[in-house]
Amino acid sequence: MEFRKKIEALLNEFLETRADLFLVDLKFSSGDDITVILDGDNGVSLQDCLDASRAIEFNMDREEHDFSLQVMSAGLSEPLSNPRQFNKNIGREIEVLFEDSSKIEGELSKVDDEKITLVLRYRKPKEVGKGKVDVVEEKEIPYAAIKKALVVIKF
Repeated sequence: MEFRKKIEALLNEFLETRADLFLVDLKFSSGDDITVILDGDNGVSLQDCLDASRAIEFNMDREEHDFSLQVMSAGLSEPLSNPRQFNKNIGREIEVLFEDSSKIEGELSKVDDEKITLVLRYRKPKEVGKGKVDVVEEKEIPYAAIKKALVVIKF
């Protein structure tokens, strides 16, 4: 079996035993450096990363093919790319960058298989008279329109 396919198969076998975890990204460099990025419905622990690493390393022969393996959790700086990632961040502020480079920021309120829904809160000028009014609106955004989505970190 080809090296990459075997790694993918071993990783998928591990993930089948852990329904709470899912793959965010799997990268292979030209020097056979493998990076696995995992996320979970309830987060990812160090033990989860160790278990995934062992599931791959203990079933590969380094004499046959030398490689380095790094298994990590998706951090806050990692873009959201999977509906399960969006789902676990409901209630948080996210920033969405669109294909045309425009941005929008709002509270993630709903997620389904085709789109996300953001609650936008802003102030706009009154239609009559001076001053501004508070506006709260929902905006549905299909995944196909999202170039990148990040959780907004506030301190």
